[in-house]
Amino acid sequence: MMFDSLVIQSPKRTPQAQRGWNGFFPYYAGYPESFARALLESANLSKGSVILDPWNGSGTTTFSASQLGFASKGFDLNPTMIIVARARLLPPSEADSLEPLGRETVKGIRADQRILQPEDPLLWWFEPATAALIRALERRIRSQLVGERTSTPDGVRLDHISGLAATFYVALFSVCREMSTPFRSSNPTWLRKPKANEALIAADREAILSAFTANVKNMAEALAEWDEDPQKDQAIAELQLADTTSTKLPTGSIDMVLTSPPYCTRIDYSAATRIELAVLHPLVDVKMEDLGRQMIGSTRVPNHEIEVDAAWGSTCGQFIANLKAHPSKASAGYYYKTHLDYFEKMALSLAHLARGLKPAGTAVLIVQDSYYKNIHNDLPSITTEMAAAAGLRLRRRVDFEFKRSMAGINPHTRTYKRAVGAVEAVLCFEKS
Repeated sequence: MMFDSLVIQSPKRTPQAQRGWNGFFPYYAGYPESFARALLESANLSKGSVILDPWNGSGTTTFSASQLGFASKGFDLNPTMIIVARARLLPPSEADSLEPLGRETVKGIRADQRILQPEDPLLWWFEPATAALIRALERRIRSQLVGERTSTPDGVRLDHISGLAATFYVALFSVCREMSTPFRSSNPTWLRKPKANEALIAADREAILSAFTANVKNMAEALAEWDEDPQKDQAIAELQLADTTSTKLPTGSIDMVLTSPPYCTRIDYSAATRIELAVLHPLVDVKMEDLGRQMIGSTRVPNHEIEVDAAWGSTCGQFIANLKAHPSKASAGYYYKTHLDYFEKMALSLAHLARGLKPAGTAVLIVQDSYYKNIHNDLPSITTEMAAAAGLRLRRRVDFEFKRSMAGINPHTRTYKRAVGAVEAVLCFEKS
């Protein structure tokens, strides 16, 4: 590949990029579809190439690859994101059926509190009558659109869920996210649980069902407008609930990786989808603590001892040493351990990705730096050194500076003298 010919636009998502069909998948982090599309189009890939995003999130990579006719694979640990990414892949040919199916779905829906289990997580935020109506709507979607290939005797196979079922779940997610606004903070990834004696959310039947059918109608209209070429068949995209630290790809099976690994900013991305996971509870019973602990960048202390590995590189080793020596509270304990957890998981993941790439295959990673207190966490350089240990050689790097970052939301960061904003680096590797 001619790395200099890759078209690398800004990977920062903008409000303009969140319109039309893409506007229904406003999940935090990731890059815009225009970035992925321009990069893939300029990569000079052969027709049979396979694209992988091991941290697929809302499915920008798999969607873009599918639009361009490339087969793709997308991994994610979060069941919510598998469903969101599947909905995004719904072909425009299905647009005409969405609205009548939506009207059929809400017929006869009533709030019967007998269907609620005592441990239903919807009860964390919603009054029982409201929770019962949401659950009744979710049950209708499940009974109409989720078949035996997805809900099997051996467990749920989300990789088999249909685009229609996923789209209707996304429409319901949107209703619940909108209603749960009082429990969101300035951090876009955080949905808190109500405090003791805090009023729960109540909404009448008509408001909930009208919001749901309006979402389905709007999605149908946006999907129909997205149809650039009615004759073009989208390529196959395989979505899999998978952990990058343990999922072993077939050796030499991937032509190109395009992804943005979780940033080392101690953000609990699983908390961003608490409401969606509550909706999905009967289909996929996920314990939030377990999911959060599995995530790269987990805010939870690992349950096993981790030692600094020289293979992580000198930049990582120096950063870890400086962090451990920092005089602030918990630096040598909690924060030291959670950072070790992050770097161990990243190193394992990069090794698996490198093994899955074909010889001379390409991996493009979007990585952002950050700060721990006043210590610069140069994650682009750390990732480059870790990748080199896995057999990936850096061929090109393009930096984009941004004045605002998630770290700037925390007012305590002003205590330390450090650079404002962040650098987001697009790192282009070749398997040696």
